[in-house]
Formats: sequence, structure tokens, C-alpha cells
Amino acid sequence: MHIRLTEKGKVMAHILVVDDSPTEVHYFKNILQKNGHEVSVANNGEEGVSMARQLVPDLILMDVVMPVLNGFQATRQLTRDVKTSRIPVVMVTTKDQDTDKLWAERQGAREYLVKPAKEKQLIRCINQVLQEIQ
Repeated sequence: MHIRLTEKGKVMAHILVVDDSPTEVHYFKNILQKNGHEVSVANNGEEGVSMARQLVPDLILMDVVMPVLNGFQATRQLTRDVKTSRIPVVMVTTKDQDTDKLWAERQGAREYLVKPAKEKQLIRCINQVLQEIQ
């Protein structure tokens, strides 16, 4: 784990953002870096699974609708792999139906946020999940 605390008790972690939208990636990256997190980026689910296995980040922000491998499929692969099963996945998607949230939970996602995620909501969610795994 790369999680560490600043002098003021702020959580800092390595977060993998898996999203095919350059706009969303830019938005998340800016927020995360501004809040002291290290950020890596994958542009689709398949790349996200590969990078997660290689980097073993502290947390993954996962979109759902992506080419090659969607976020549900990628999350299922990650949570069933011994090397990555302990990495919490937070789904961040435009899919806002209760059935989507339930399906994400069944694939192993820890949390589910609907885009557009506000900065405070995103950081609060990340901090909560990171504190749960410490």
C-alpha cells in the first residue's frame, strides 16, 4: 500500500483512474492531484486491469461504459484476482439506475458515484474507502 498521511492528517494514496473520456480523466486527475494523491490513468477496462496488476494502486476509480472491456467486467476480473482483490474499486459512471448500482456491487465495487461527481463528494468517498481498508 502507498497510503500515507500528511502532517495535517490528510490521506495521500496512489489512485488508478480507468476512464475512456479525456475530459473526465483530466477532471479526476486535477482533483486528485490537488488533494495530494498520485494518479495513474488507463483508457479502457482491459488496460485498467493490466495496470492494476502491474502497479497495485491503493484505489481504482472505474468508469462503466468503455470499449474493449467495460467497467463491470474489469471490476469482476480485479476482485477475483488474488493480486488485485484487495484494491477497492469505486465506480464513477453516468449509469444511474438502481440495477446498475446493484450489479456493480455484485462485481465487487466498494462504492458507486454517479457523474458528474462533485469534488467534495468524490474526495469524501475516496477518503472513506481508504480509511476502511487501513
